[in-house]
Amino acid sequence: FGDFVWLDSGVGVPIGAEVKVIDTGQLRLIDDEGKEHKVNKKMEGSIRPMHPTSVEGVNDMIRLGDLNEAGLLRNLLVRHKEGIIYTYTGSILVAVNPYQLLPIYTMDHVNMYTDRRLGELPPHVFAIADSCFFNMRRKQKNQCCVISGESGAGKTESTKLMLQFLAALSRQHSWIEQQILEANPILEAFGNAKTIRNDNSSRFGKYIDITFTKGGAIDGARFEQYLLEKSRVCRQTPDERNYHIFYYMLMGMSAEQKKILSLGTAAEYNYLTMGNCTTCEGRDDLKEYTHFQSALKILTFTENDSWEISKLLAAILHLGNVNFESTIVNNLEGCEVLKSTHFSMASQLLEVDLKELRKSLTQRSFVVTRENVSKCLTPAQAIDGRDAFVKAIYGRLFIWIVEKINSAIYKPPTTLDEVQQSIGLLDIFGFENFDKNSFEQLCINFANEQLQQFFVMHIFKLEQVEYACENIVWKHIDYIDNQSTLDVLANKPMNMLALIDEESNFPKGTDTTMLQKMNQVHGKGKIYIPPKNNYETQFGIQHFAGVVYYDSKGFLEKNRDTLSSDLIQLVETSTSKLLKEVFHKELRLGAIKNPKHVATLSGQFRQSLDSLMKTLAACQPYFIRCIKPNDFKKPMVFNRDLCMRQLRYSGMMETIRIRKAGYPVRYTFSEFLDRYRALLKTSICDPKSESKQKCCESICETVLNGEGDWKIGKTKIFLKDFHDTALELGRMKQLNKKAFLIQKVMRGYKYRREFLRKRAAALVIQKSWRGYKGRKLYKVVQLGFARLQAQVRSRQLHFQYKKKREAAVILQARIRGYLARKDWSRKRNAVILLQAHTRGVLARKALMKMRRHLLLSAKEKEMEKRAILERQKHLQEVLRQKKEMEAKAQSESITDQQMVDDIFGFLPSITAGQEGQAPVGYENFEKERIVMEEIHIDDLPMEEDLLRDDYDDLDEYSFPKFASMFFQGAATATHIRQRIRMPLLYHEDEGDVLASLKVWWIILRFMGDLPEPKKPVKVQETSAQKRFLSQDLSSKMDRHLSHMVGLDQRVLRHKQDRQPSTVQREVFKTPMLPSVREDSEVMSGEGPTLDQPLTSLEKLHIIVGYAIISHDLRLKKLLFKTIT
Repeated sequence: FGDFVWLDSGVGVPIGAEVKVIDTGQLRLIDDEGKEHKVNKKMEGSIRPMHPTSVEGVNDMIRLGDLNEAGLLRNLLVRHKEGIIYTYTGSILVAVNPYQLLPIYTMDHVNMYTDRRLGELPPHVFAIADSCFFNMRRKQKNQCCVISGESGAGKTESTKLMLQFLAALSRQHSWIEQQILEANPILEAFGNAKTIRNDNSSRFGKYIDITFTKGGAIDGARFEQYLLEKSRVCRQTPDERNYHIFYYMLMGMSAEQKKILSLGTAAEYNYLTMGNCTTCEGRDDLKEYTHFQSALKILTFTENDSWEISKLLAAILHLGNVNFESTIVNNLEGCEVLKSTHFSMASQLLEVDLKELRKSLTQRSFVVTRENVSKCLTPAQAIDGRDAFVKAIYGRLFIWIVEKINSAIYKPPTTLDEVQQSIGLLDIFGFENFDKNSFEQLCINFANEQLQQFFVMHIFKLEQVEYACENIVWKHIDYIDNQSTLDVLANKPMNMLALIDEESNFPKGTDTTMLQKMNQVHGKGKIYIPPKNNYETQFGIQHFAGVVYYDSKGFLEKNRDTLSSDLIQLVETSTSKLLKEVFHKELRLGAIKNPKHVATLSGQFRQSLDSLMKTLAACQPYFIRCIKPNDFKKPMVFNRDLCMRQLRYSGMMETIRIRKAGYPVRYTFSEFLDRYRALLKTSICDPKSESKQKCCESICETVLNGEGDWKIGKTKIFLKDFHDTALELGRMKQLNKKAFLIQKVMRGYKYRREFLRKRAAALVIQKSWRGYKGRKLYKVVQLGFARLQAQVRSRQLHFQYKKKREAAVILQARIRGYLARKDWSRKRNAVILLQAHTRGVLARKALMKMRRHLLLSAKEKEMEKRAILERQKHLQEVLRQKKEMEAKAQSESITDQQMVDDIFGFLPSITAGQEGQAPVGYENFEKERIVMEEIHIDDLPMEEDLLRDDYDDLDEYSFPKFASMFFQGAATATHIRQRIRMPLLYHEDEGDVLASLKVWWIILRFMGDLPEPKKPVKVQETSAQKRFLSQDLSSKMDRHLSHMVGLDQRVLRHKQDRQPSTVQREVFKTPMLPSVREDSEVMSGEGPTLDQPLTSLEKLHIIVGYAIISHDLRLKKLLFKTIT
């Protein structure tokens, strides 16, 4: 119960099964496919126990206990179920396509497999790539990796993964690495297509030769392409697509670009719909087109290059939609091109003349007796010619793109002596066997035969020959050799490819004559299988992978691969630079004019394959066998029959046997000793005295612990893969040990030097520190002694100071007493003197009062009489002067005196009584004329005595004191003879401020401190006076003045009536100005009148007027006092 056994499947190889017990207690076998089998007596003989290695699976199939086909197949099955797709067969990697993305290709895995020996870690494609890189640098020999398998087995993906690992391995992240990686999307777009077996099938073979610098960085690369399947451009089998680039272009181009190229959808073109499949599940054509365009830019394709490529591809699609119809030309069958926009658009895109293109497609020119003869083509022939032209354009465009990529990423050696190290990756089409196979399948399978022979040669033939030469005891292993197949195909005289070429060179050669010759030459052999009768066109070939039947129809036409001279001449007339460039060889050599020298397709392919084989032979090869698990492209589905067939024809069983029995690793004695000398113990074998062979044996016996499965030959030592791994690990261990020893010594030396340097530095620091501490302590002691000395000296000085101070206090007390007594005596004398003077002043004042009292009583009447007389005299004099002025006014219009009388005439005379209501404060005045008492001047008191009485009172009201208290700003009590910018006193009203400034200006002009303005043009005095009075003194001012002095308006009118009739009264008839206000131009001082020259009387009028109108002007009281 629970054991695993081998069960006979009835067909094919045995299948693994697990023994289980069901509920009834009976034994049941559950095979690997999940089927249940009952155990009976018949089965007991066919059941065999399974080796434990086959139960769980192993990384290297050489270690399988069941070394048979069933063991190999189950090992792959078990690992495939666990998601492990890689398995070793020695140094050969078997890769099963998972049909899904696996997380085993990250940067962590790249770092994991870097610098590791093969077999040290689980199998991986990165391990093969790292082994190639390691051996290239270790052995200084070019490496190559042959990736083979059926279509859809994953060859292309394995190639890309190895490229990515090698690019990441150099860790340079250079531009050239990026260019190499981006070349794949371009080549896949033009060379890959969806087939029944593979959604991304490579329809061409490629060999990538990657060159490296001495430092291990990628220096460049070169792509070689082999046998592009050009027929796919024109025809596809059901459920297959054309090349990816056409679908990329139609999905990814902008609407504007498609409009220029007259492109639509894929369903509109014949070349894209022959397989009835225009989409590919899991593939985003729009995204791929974006990636394709970015890759073109990285590979230095210009925008013009990209556009020209698109034009040629669009022209191919349009030509595919061109149709022909039958017609009769000169009683011969011919054809004509049906009118369509596709045909005209194709001619525009190819940049050729429309008529010439029509002629080239419908006619064929020949040279007969040195004359050109044209022949009309039938519609079928025209279609064949059209397809040939399209295939030629596409094939040569693909070659041009590959050359363009190589020119960007390949760097040839600068000198002839320069040797470049390289790693080659071969990704070539797998073995193909379809229902209908043609010339392309023959070439592809011929290439696979060559690669299989290369594999057989290196794995079986050369290895066994070398064993024999080195006298290694060896049991010969039988293997399937495909050399006989290669002899029939290409090596023997009159081989099949030679017969095809021979018939192709004959103008009258046909597919039938070619088949007859092949039947005649190779019909009796075992490799060639002739047709059953003369009417069949199929023949068979026994390939290493099985029998494949080919249809000979179309062989010669495909092998010739030629264009008519008409089409070549058409290309020559084109103005498209790219079209001429892709056909440059035909245009330069004129190959069509000499058809005998035209190389056939099979000849070119054989030549390129021979060159490839020589390149591979010069390298140390690695092999990756890709296995296709199922035909449905589904993950986790394993078809045992399909996988077993691939294992058989790949020779995997024989490979395991020869790898297990053989010695894949071999070194010459010198190489082995140089590499593993670190493992040699000189105490056992000294290389100076012993031979190299003895030293190599000593190393193997020591490291491999007596395992005898290694051989010593004449000049080489032969090892297994695990021996090489053990030796490498031991070498690495010893090198690490020696490196640790060297590091230990170097670190000891380094740290010893550092210690000595630090110790010397520490001694210097100690010396300096001790000196610093000593000096610091000395300074502390020195400071202590200085303080002690200061204390002693200060105490002595303190005692001296105390004594002197006591003496000084006694002296001061005595001197102060003396000074106090002296000051008291002086003050007493001063007081006595002051008292005497004061008493004298008081006595004199009393005497003066007594005298005044006596004098006033006697002379009071006399002084009053004198005053009355004086006033009368004064009045008479005033009257006399008035009469004189009135007399003078008779000859003048008005005089100053008249103007004064007019203005101030309302004032009463000194003898007149008071009339009307008196002003406020004057109501109690007597109405009679007051006669003042005459006082004799001799009896008046002396001025000196009066001044002495009032001296103290006047000092309190001095002008400087007033100025300092009330003046604004920096104004002082000194006299100013210029206009001021601000009033001396503060005024709240702006009108008062302006009035103060104006009054000050008039006073300065009145006093003569400022000059008068220049006189204007003279006018009549009367008009000037009227203008002056009308602007400066209004009737409002008159009423205000009369109110101030308490006069009645009747007095004013009476005085006006008393004036002589001859005096003009126009002044008082001036009309009232209603616009005159207290804040008018007169008050603001901005009127034009005051800027004119004025008389002294006019100035006086203005000053008085301002004082009367403005109540806040401090000058008002003084002016009234002066007037009264």
